[in-house]
Amino acid sequence: MKTSPRINIAVSPLSWVNEVLHDLGAGTTAAQCLSEAASAGFQGVEMSRIFPRDAVQLQATLGEYSLQLASGWHDGFLTERDVEEELEAVAAHATLLRHCGASVMVYGECGWMADNALDIPLSQRRLLPAEKIPVYAARLTAFARQLHQRYGLKLAYHHHLMMVAEQLDEIKKVISACGEEVGLLLDTGHATAAGFDYAELIKAFPARICHVHLKDVRPAVLAQVKDQGLTFNQGVRAGMFTVPGDGSTNYQALAHFLATSNYQGWVVVEAEQDPAQANPLTFVTRAHQFVTQHILPQV
Repeated sequence: MKTSPRINIAVSPLSWVNEVLHDLGAGTTAAQCLSEAASAGFQGVEMSRIFPRDAVQLQATLGEYSLQLASGWHDGFLTERDVEEELEAVAAHATLLRHCGASVMVYGECGWMADNALDIPLSQRRLLPAEKIPVYAARLTAFARQLHQRYGLKLAYHHHLMMVAEQLDEIKKVISACGEEVGLLLDTGHATAAGFDYAELIKAFPARICHVHLKDVRPAVLAQVKDQGLTFNQGVRAGMFTVPGDGSTNYQALAHFLATSNYQGWVVVEAEQDPAQANPLTFVTRAHQFVTQHILPQV
């Protein structure tokens, strides 16, 4: 079975270590993560706190396992600071991504969030006032333009629980207000957890989708998180997220989009789980098989 050469499949190190909850996967080495990612059949990985931040060393480390750097997350604050400040903040990260061959940078808006946003109930998210969206969108557009001109990177805007663009209408308002320089990261798990069908984003912005995160949701755990007023981090610890094929998300719409559109780039298996409860190699191997059989177009 061969999949389309225009689409590559990567895995996020979040199955091995958590970027925020450092006790999850504590002691896990880059060598373990990369060797298991390669043995499961993946072509690339996203950036992680356990990887070298030196570009030459990182590229050499990835090369040992014949893996590429698909992308990396940037903590953005354009709701609060201007474009030049953001460009200064992103310089080292963007340089690293460019040197290692990435063409997309994941942008997550970490400004305008409630204090300790990941440790308060999901229902207590701080909303961005509608009158602030035009200025915010203009900053995003200008930043995305400079990101591409300086580093050759496409900005992939990540809709995300507890951030300013979580619900479908919020995402539509932000992306619609931005110039075409701002791409959209489609995250199937964050859409499902936010209560909407990710297919609505495909319908609204097919040409803007430049990166895909394949995350799934366990509905019983999500219901528990919402019913009990739990936090994002508590949800992660409880197993709210899982790898594609292990939850309730229907991937038919995504499979159709990938098969019929001109999408080129990466799809990334991602699951924020406790590796002590969900063996990383077991889960990502199963996910790779699911994605290649049921999501990626066959040739």
